[in-house]
Amino acid sequence: MLLLGCVADDFTGATDLANALVAGGLPTELRLGVPDRPAEPSAAPRAVVLALKSRTAPVAEAVRDSVAAARWLIAGGTARLYFKVCSTFDSTARGNIGQVADALYALQAQREAVLVCPAFPTNGRTVYRGHLFVGDLLLSDSPMRHHPLTPMTDASLVRVMASQTAEKVGLIALPVVREGAAAVRHAAAALGAAGTRYAVADAVTDADLLALARAALDAPLVVAGSGIGALLPAAYREAALLGAAQAGAAAASAPPALGARAAVIAGSCSAATQTQVAQFAPQATVVRVDPLAFPDANGLLHATLHQVDAGLRDAKPLLVVSTVEPDVLAAVQSQLGRDTAAARVEHTLAAVARHLVDAGVRKLVVAGGETSGAVVGALGVDTLDVGPQIAPGVPWTFARGGTPLALALKSGNFGQEDFFARALAMLS
Repeated sequence: MLLLGCVADDFTGATDLANALVAGGLPTELRLGVPDRPAEPSAAPRAVVLALKSRTAPVAEAVRDSVAAARWLIAGGTARLYFKVCSTFDSTARGNIGQVADALYALQAQREAVLVCPAFPTNGRTVYRGHLFVGDLLLSDSPMRHHPLTPMTDASLVRVMASQTAEKVGLIALPVVREGAAAVRHAAAALGAAGTRYAVADAVTDADLLALARAALDAPLVVAGSGIGALLPAAYREAALLGAAQAGAAAASAPPALGARAAVIAGSCSAATQTQVAQFAPQATVVRVDPLAFPDANGLLHATLHQVDAGLRDAKPLLVVSTVEPDVLAAVQSQLGRDTAAARVEHTLAAVARHLVDAGVRKLVVAGGETSGAVVGALGVDTLDVGPQIAPGVPWTFARGGTPLALALKSGNFGQEDFFARALAMLS
């Protein structure tokens, strides 16, 4: 009864999708990494989301881990794979969306073209004529063009996808989507018959996404953000794959008993996170991580942990932040190199998270996909229960087993301006 198996290319995206599925009434388990034991059988329909840290990994590593995750899900009984990518299609000309999609297609070959759509209208991500918009801006005109690891300088998803695969990439335009699921399926079949493997699909509203969800109901593979996933439970109920009584039955988990100590770790340099940091800083004890302030990674880590210990003596929540503006980020990358700078900051923030939990912090808000992956890896958490939603795409999650721990893993671009304070207030 594994109705849907999901492979997510980062941890914040995984929580985003799991949150959407739970909100739609589909019981969902969120696991971090590829499990080392087979999936347990379930009498009721459910979904499993496997969170990987593959978005910016070397292509071969991303493909290897994604295939391992997909094989685990297939062995668990699913015939439907959902490759969860970011709603801003974060990637580079080298990958990894196209290459991973090719590898998953090899496991789940299908005649019709694979639907590709990262649209998430609730958070301002829409696709029109194959071009991705962030609010009113083309992706290439948005702050995503300054992303430190995956700068998005082309809004055409057809071109971006085609740069990462040798297979043909086509388009299912909005007028077809507006005709409904049957028209979408017909277009995908026609593209597939003509040798086109992937079909970027337009979507501007949730009604468009519902048409795509209905069209993808039994598709062996879908490449999408969480938008289509949010509508899949409704499509499953219409097809009697998910009982009507289960609508809304997958209620968010209640928080475990948690102490008062809380902290925020902000590694994302997105414009949204910069605004959130600026708004929360006056309410917090701030520790800034500056990779240029010390000659090596050990010096940076030692000094940061010293400041963290001092901050823990304050009654205010702790804010550990490496967020900087694009010009400062460019200077850091110029001096250290992009990969070295990123690795130094991630290593420091991950060690800080471990240190905080060891010191009794039980509520952690983490901003940034790469940062979230590093933090969760350092904490050794392998399964999360989805809790209440803080903002669209961002729930609280609770570590299963062991020390009670609440984690809010936020994509850098998501959340309200007061997101950090709002998140902590929910569990106060």
